Amino acid sequence: MSKRWVSEKKKEHYYKKAKKKGYRARSAYKLLQINEKHHVISQGDTVIDLGCAPGGWSQVALEIVGEKGTVIAVDIARTEPIDGITFIRGDAAKEETKKKILEAAEDVDVVISDMSPNITGHYSMDHARSVDLAEIALELASGTLRRGGNFVVKVFQGDMFKAYFDDVKSKFRFVKGHSPAASRKSSSEIYIVAKGYLGPKNQ
Repeated sequence: MSKRWVSEKKKEHYYKKAKKKGYRARSAYKLLQINEKHHVISQGDTVIDLGCAPGGWSQVALEIVGEKGTVIAVDIARTEPIDGITFIRGDAAKEETKKKILEAAEDVDVVISDMSPNITGHYSMDHARSVDLAEIALELASGTLRRGGNFVVKVFQGDMFKAYFDDVKSKFRFVKGHSPAASRKSSSEIYIVAKGYLGPKNQ
């Protein structure tokens, strides 16, 4: 039984589960599993979801925060609306998008990012682009999170990973790498889970 076969079966399993549950993407289960283990999102939280399209993570975040919470979903791509979620179409690296986010949320509890580069097949390039996106997410989190807030970000593993991980560690009380069961075994992606934002003094 090849690793590829197992990986494809897992992908199919979570795809079917997502479709049955009404989630827009199987990646919804990655966030569910991350939150089950690390409790980064709670009821009533204000959450920013970066790289939200097609909306699976936003759906999960909305379920967790409930009616008293807020989810602000951001992506450069057009995303079909979901009741109860504020969508902002724009590039998270641009000031105009950051301004819209700050206007939509005064006090942010959690920033989550599933942003991923367009895969070229050249691993070093894909890794570097992934880290670039993760840095954008960290910068935005540093500018919006309340003290004590939480952060989850996807990044591809490689030679630039440690420096980025250490940067996150300098800004949060608790930082850990996590590979949810819904991730394919063949994938180089890992999620950095960071809790307890230390605040502006570390910027």
